[in-house]
Amino acid sequence: MSKKIYFAGSIRGGRVDAALYQQIIEHIKETDIVLTEHIGNPHLNVLEHAKRDAEIYEQDMEWLRGCDLVIAECTCPSLGVGYELAYAEKCGKPCHIFYNRTKTQLSAMLKGNPYFNIYPYENDSEIFEAVERIIRS
Repeated sequence: MSKKIYFAGSIRGGRVDAALYQQIIEHIKETDIVLTEHIGNPHLNVLEHAKRDAEIYEQDMEWLRGCDLVIAECTCPSLGVGYELAYAEKCGKPCHIFYNRTKTQLSAMLKGNPYFNIYPYENDSEIFEAVERIIRS
């Protein structure tokens, strides 16, 4: 049975990793459902402003409540992703956080919280191996 996965990545905080988000999402979609596949769209910042903020908030909260797990790429800091992770924790959703240790330091609020599964990586191939283990478990 396919899992419903909420993928989180920076939008308004910066789109520098959008291509990586798209690759991760495509990898997950080979076997599972990504509720937030739009996060990988390189033109999302333009499209995203067409929706009202309240609509975005309501849709994302609904997806978080309905997902089986959360996978977040947190190399580019994002207030929204931090909020989503806190909400997912409150809802008891398993959370898996990736960040490139050669580009950033992960917030102590995430790294210090034993609830979160943290995956520091140095090259993109490490992400796909870990994602494979996560979605198979």
